[in-house]
Amino acid sequence: MRVLVTGASGLLGRAVVTEFKNAGHEVVGVAFSRAKGDLKKLDLEDSNAVQTFVDAENPDVIVHCAAERRPDVVEKNPDGAKNLNVQVPGLLADLTNDRGILLIYISTDYVFDGTSPPYDVRDKANPLNLYGQTKYDGEKEIKKFNSSAIILRVPILYGATEYNGESAVNSLIDSVKDGKAVSMDHYGVRYPTNVADVARVVKDLSTKVRHEKVFISGILHFSGEEKYTKYEICQVIAKVLGTSTDHLTPNAEAPKDGTTRPYDCHLSNRCLAGVGINTHCVKFSDWMQGWLNKSQ
Repeated sequence: MRVLVTGASGLLGRAVVTEFKNAGHEVVGVAFSRAKGDLKKLDLEDSNAVQTFVDAENPDVIVHCAAERRPDVVEKNPDGAKNLNVQVPGLLADLTNDRGILLIYISTDYVFDGTSPPYDVRDKANPLNLYGQTKYDGEKEIKKFNSSAIILRVPILYGATEYNGESAVNSLIDSVKDGKAVSMDHYGVRYPTNVADVARVVKDLSTKVRHEKVFISGILHFSGEEKYTKYEICQVIAKVLGTSTDHLTPNAEAPKDGTTRPYDCHLSNRCLAGVGINTHCVKFSDWMQGWLNKSQ
């Protein structure tokens, strides 16, 4: 397969590029502000440039990882976020539909309000913040222009970061290490999922559709099953590091300021398993142990 990956400089994008390359596929990675090495620079908001690029590369699959994923940034720059999170998916859906290219769009658990987990693919979306709304609107654009596309919703991601701030999970390593006294969220429930596992699922879906000729389309969910608050993630990290979390005060109250985030958006893997995809996830503490040992 020839695979085009958007957002290939990001945490998930890099993992997707690596997964396909390791499986022997041709991969074209595109990025914009962080385009370096063998990544090609492409402004996804330039529709003419995108069409020209897609036609020149002629991929079998496009994996759309690029997005403004930071809820606080979306709130501060809603127009920019809507361009990237809504208009670009619509453009790619239109282009891939006309050309018979498989499109896999990465969406989020934040399309749900977090009040009635676990969420199946048919459950009603109800985003609580603008980030979730833009990603849900992006899903609607995908469905509007390409009914054969796959929409893969995933939760909070972690993995081999270039810097800890690339992931809201990895960034907690700094909170544990720096020793500063802070209040740490012990309210919201999260299901950290490793980008390498997401990349494997994306590759397996592509293989089933393009090589095995299995018809798969529409919304699918993939999530880790381990349940943590941010404070509990910090405890795992501290245990690996052999240090204390005494400087962190667990706060079990619902946040009253900042961007609203859902309480528990646990995604059900039922439909993904139903189409024959392996939904195994690496154990969070095991991966963190290996990562922190290697990083020290």
